Amino acid sequence: MKQYGAEFLGTFWLVLGGCGSAVIAAAFPNLGIGLLGVALAFGLTVLTMAFAIGHISGCHLNPAVSVGLWASGRFPVAKLAPYIVAQVLGAIAASAVLFIIASGAPGFDVANGFAANGYGVHSPGGYSLVAALVSEVVMTMFFLIVILGATDKRAPAGFAPVAIGLSLTLIHLISIPVTNTSVNPARSTGVALFVGGWAVSQLWLFWLAPIVGAVLGAQTYRYIAGDEG
Repeated sequence: MKQYGAEFLGTFWLVLGGCGSAVIAAAFPNLGIGLLGVALAFGLTVLTMAFAIGHISGCHLNPAVSVGLWASGRFPVAKLAPYIVAQVLGAIAASAVLFIIASGAPGFDVANGFAANGYGVHSPGGYSLVAALVSEVVMTMFFLIVILGATDKRAPAGFAPVAIGLSLTLIHLISIPVTNTSVNPARSTGVALFVGGWAVSQLWLFWLAPIVGAVLGAQTYRYIAGDEG
């Protein structure tokens, strides 16, 4: 239960920090942090939580990461469903807190997006379903390769949180214009439930693509690293 609690809190922090920066601070008048700031915020949530709870739960914070670690042989299947449930609940709880905070500002409206992920007319850059699918699969695939490589027993010890956090920052720098960047089904689910409508109807892609990408990343790393990792 301590591991599941850690995953709940860690995912809560990821969604509150990452999505919160997008909703509250990205376009704040004259002092907005912009896309670079949002990308850094997501990376920093993972970096800080990796140091805080990595020794407790492994700091997955993401159903796709848990599935990818299972596919790589590093995570037991018995813990997979409880981890995913804890992550999704953490994301929903963080989205609720973010909604309460954000709704305190005049003119707030979830119809403006609430950091939800989307494609087509709901993509920040108007990118198509195919573009969104490819982006999410490829980004998650490389995210898993970085995670598995950085935590390999042959990798320099103690630096994994830095590599993983910076990797997530880079992923956001590339793909925010395409989908608002998911690579995390829990993160997508939390905010989508508050937006409703189109965000929920497009949510399937942000479960399917990251999980497919995670499995591909796990298998790719197993191939290039051999059995020693």
